[in-house]
Amino acid sequence: MPNEYLENLVEIGKLKVDQSTGDEVMGLIQRGLVKIEDFKHPGLSIDTRFDIIYGAAHAFCLAALKNAGYRSESRYIVFQCAQHTMGLEPEYWRVMSDAHRQRNVAEYEGYIEVNEQLLEALVRVVGIVADRVQELVSGSRPQPDETGS
Repeated sequence: MPNEYLENLVEIGKLKVDQSTGDEVMGLIQRGLVKIEDFKHPGLSIDTRFDIIYGAAHAFCLAALKNAGYRSESRYIVFQCAQHTMGLEPEYWRVMSDAHRQRNVAEYEGYIEVNEQLLEALVRVVGIVADRVQELVSGSRPQPDETGS
């Protein structure tokens, strides 16, 4: 059943319909899992740890979006759609939104001051997102309905 919210994003050009293969979705999930392992390496700076776990969040959310049959060029939209692609509660995708803003400040303005609380929250959310997307593609989690629940 098509998701009305996602279809509206297609209509306004924020999403595109995507015919991803299962291999692409599984590749993104594997990429996220590798990043989680990389995050655990001792001696990494907080900046590097943030970049790694942020990349994991994006990989998992993009996997869920592609699994639902869509893609986006906007990382923010990828995170925002997690509510509709895997039933992610708003408080979780808002953490990813905050991380996205922090990443943009670092990337485009050259200023990085990673907040330890944001990093810890992002790590928790990435664990939830990793579990959800893996359940979703394995078929053990029902697809979110049109309300995002």
